[in-house]
Order: sequence, then structure tokens, then C-alpha cells
Amino acid sequence: MRPIDNATLSHRVRDHLREDILANRLPPGTRLQEKEIAGAHGISRAPVREALRLLAVEDLVAIEPRRGAVVKALSPSEFLAAYQVREALEMLAIRLAVPRMTDEDLKTLRDLHAQMATYTEKHDADRFFRSNNAFHSLFAERSGNDLLQRLYRQLINKMRRYRMRSLYLRGGLDRSIAEHAAILEAVESRDAEEAMRLLSEHIQVPQRILRSVPEDELVQVAAGREPRRRS
Repeated sequence: MRPIDNATLSHRVRDHLREDILANRLPPGTRLQEKEIAGAHGISRAPVREALRLLAVEDLVAIEPRRGAVVKALSPSEFLAAYQVREALEMLAIRLAVPRMTDEDLKTLRDLHAQMATYTEKHDADRFFRSNNAFHSLFAERSGNDLLQRLYRQLINKMRRYRMRSLYLRGGLDRSIAEHAAILEAVESRDAEEAMRLLSEHIQVPQRILRSVPEDELVQVAAGREPRRRS
């Protein structure tokens, strides 16, 4: 059997750490020690060091001089910037995807919307967000633009760690269901411009709140805590 080289090892370690970061098993602020990671995987520190460098390129990890690597957190301003880029990418995705969507694609969107409504009634935010992500991602997948798809996946991976923050910014899930229904209706009518307009309004909701909510409240929400109410 051909031995596994360091490049292969580094990618495996990167993939493992990335999944733990995106699933919040390694939350923002966690320090990543090369020695501990290497020991856990039974490998040398060289591929771990390369894996951390690759994660830094993805903007999931910050490498600090003489202190090592730490899982990055999105500040409120960075979170706002991510929403702005997401809005631009998804509007382009819808413009490209709507003329290409098949009847089967439309059925998939209807099914995903029904799932979101069901999970909202059950107060199941985790499953809601999985269906929500699949609903939005389908437009990127059907856009026919490989670069758009890669950029979108990378951005959504960064943002999906912050589901609690997104839920707080939306004020709950009920409003989101109605907004998705309107987007779906426009897509089914093959009205790409109207779908783009509705999608833009949908993604601008959290952006407006981000501009007005105090940073300390967002930090509490990102940590999974209910923010203190101001008197």
C-alpha cells in the first residue's frame, strides 16, 4: 500500500477540523494546539501546521504570531459584510437559475418550503435551517456558474455557525416562512426579477437589525445566550 504523504494528511486534518468548526464543536475563540491535534491523530506536527494554514486561507482560523491558531469569530461588522455579499450572490444565482429550473426543481423548492413550515410549528430551529439552506443553495446549484457555486458554499459555511444569531436577527421563523412563500411564487411564475427583489428584501431584514443592535447583545446571542433586556 502506498504510504499517505503529508499533503494527504494535512487535507484530512483540515477537513476534520473544518467540520468541527462549522458544527460549533470548536466554537469561536478556541485555541488550536498543534501538539494536541497531532497527538490525537497520531501524526507529526507538520501536516497539522499545514492544515491550520489552509483553514486560515478559508478565514475560519486566525494564526497569531507566537501564539498559534485560534478559531475565528465574525464581528458584527464582518457578519453584516457577509450578509451583503450573500445578497449579491443569491440575487445573481436566482437571475441565472430561474430560466434553467425544471419542474422537478420547483417541486423540490415546494417540499423544502413545506418542511420549513413544519419545523417552524415544531420549534425545531436546527432542521428548519437545514431545509432553509437547501432551499437557498438550490439556486446556486442551478445557476450553471461554477465560480458562483464555490464562492457561495464558502460563504455559507462561514455563516452557518451563527444560526442562533441569524434567528435572533429575524425575530423568529414565522416571518421567514411567508417571505420564502413569496419568493417561491415568483420563481414558479418564472419572474426572475420579482424573485430577485423579494430575495433582496428577505436578506436585508437581518442587515437592518445588525446596523441597530448593540454589539454586546450580538456577542451574547452568538454564544447561545438570551441577551439582557435593556431597562
